[in-house]
Amino acid sequence: MKILVPVKRVIDYNVKVRVRPDGTGVETANVKMSMNPFDEIAVEEAVRLKEKGIATEVIAVSCGGAACQETLRTALALGADRAILVQTDVELQPLAVAKLLRAVVQKELPQLVLLGKQAIDDDANQTGQMLAALLDWPQATFASRVDVAGATATVKREVDGGLETVEVALPAVVTTDLRLNEPRYATLPNIMKAKKKPLDTLVPGTLGVDVAPRLVTVKVTEPAKRKGGGRVADVKELVAKLRSEAKILP
Repeated sequence: MKILVPVKRVIDYNVKVRVRPDGTGVETANVKMSMNPFDEIAVEEAVRLKEKGIATEVIAVSCGGAACQETLRTALALGADRAILVQTDVELQPLAVAKLLRAVVQKELPQLVLLGKQAIDDDANQTGQMLAALLDWPQATFASRVDVAGATATVKREVDGGLETVEVALPAVVTTDLRLNEPRYATLPNIMKAKKKPLDTLVPGTLGVDVAPRLVTVKVTEPAKRKGGGRVADVKELVAKLRSEAKILP
């Protein structure tokens, strides 16, 4: 079984994001970048399936600029067998990424697509669902456990009311949640081996995909700063504030 794992290059989660002075977006110059944490979980799950003998090949794919090669090399160091970069300098939106991934899926013919449920830069939570719709494949989102047996995958997913277990026929699209696994660290020998693993480069034109943005970001602003808390002398004053200021008591 072949598994395709899309990965995205984002601002590292330890970095404090700053808005550009002109409000056109967030500052990315000289900022540490890394693999989207949810995608890192997807890579780990794919590698584990290969270690169990269920998967035969794990392919990492990324869409974006040439710098995404670094993210793909990280995926290779974590255990992916080869990588594909769909290179473009156009600012990609979820629908464009889903269309690019559909083209790659149609080219590679994997039985399972594992990707993070969302990227921590835009929190769109759209690409996996859009990809499943474009492919007309079954999907299971927010996976906290994935078991593959034969031509089906059983996925335990997190919902508002608790956990839901679904069974999907392969090929399918599965998006990963935080509690699915704990990603491994890339060892130095694997980092060195990753440099020799194949990394192919494609462009949207050869895939027949128009990646022109459909949405325009008008302005980006920082959220308002939270106000500090206050003290009350007794319960009577607390109840009065809950009634007059918080409006949660009649």
